[in-house]
Amino acid sequence: MSNWDTFLTPYVQAVEELKVKLKGLREQYQLSSKHTPIEFVTGRVKPVTSILEKAQRKNIPLDRIAREMQDIAGVRLVCQFVNDIDTIVELIRSRSDFKVMEERDYIKRKKESGYRSYHMVIEYPVHTIDGEKYVLVEVQVRTMAMNFWATIEHSLNYKYSGEIPDEVKERLQRAAEAAFKLDEEMSKIKGEVREAQQIIIKNREGSSRSTK
Repeated sequence: MSNWDTFLTPYVQAVEELKVKLKGLREQYQLSSKHTPIEFVTGRVKPVTSILEKAQRKNIPLDRIAREMQDIAGVRLVCQFVNDIDTIVELIRSRSDFKVMEERDYIKRKKESGYRSYHMVIEYPVHTIDGEKYVLVEVQVRTMAMNFWATIEHSLNYKYSGEIPDEVKERLQRAAEAAFKLDEEMSKIKGEVREAQQIIIKNREGSSRSTK
């Protein structure tokens, strides 16, 4: 690869545009009386070192990484409840500004490590000075509990260079089940939680008006 900055620029643009669009969707929900399925949105483009390491690990030639490496660009949507994931997935499927290429459900079919998340690979059009360019972006949808667990696992993988000791793996698996149990219990009291949140919002709005 002769110029990584040039190669990665469309991916950076895709992530930034998607973050704006998805955060805008979240704000529309917040301004309505509907429950907001999106708690927050983040995004990133893989560092060059990570791209090279994965290309070597997966035996992907550098001239094919744009087609064969689906997570150079990534966007993550985090929600409060497990059934919010279905809502978000349907919202993404229904959009016309990009195309869903692949879906992987790691919630119904969790990974051996205990990892849970819903992955979608989309083809996103980026407008460049050389015309329209299509890039692949991985979209991850997960609950806050799943996100907390995945963040910890990622840190441990980094610490142990992907070779996490068996004892720590077992603890991680137990923690993953505990996190999912929390998600299930929170889903059962979703109505109560939403009512409590609406009361807090109304109280804040009332306080704001009274101080003006």
